[in-house]
Amino acid sequence: MVIKRIAPLSAAKIAGLIYALIGLPFALLVWVVSLVGLGNAGLSGSPFGPGAGLVAGAGVAAVIILPLIYGVTGFAMTLVGAWLYNLMA
Repeated sequence: MVIKRIAPLSAAKIAGLIYALIGLPFALLVWVVSLVGLGNAGLSGSPFGPGAGLVAGAGVAAVIILPLIYGVTGFAMTLVGAWLYNLMA
């Protein structure tokens, strides 16, 4: 069996979803690390420290933004890669 053509948009949609799912564990890791940073921010005197809200917000934002970035990048790169494959094949 020889693959002669790949539908770029179909391949890119599937790859984008896979990349977003791959990005989710990394986002959760960033969220956990930000929570650890939130706990250590209390060393400056106040219960949560001056930058605690920023650290907690960055963790929540990472859970939303990182999978989106991974998914969009995976979509775009697969779209270009499938197009180039079709061009060369």
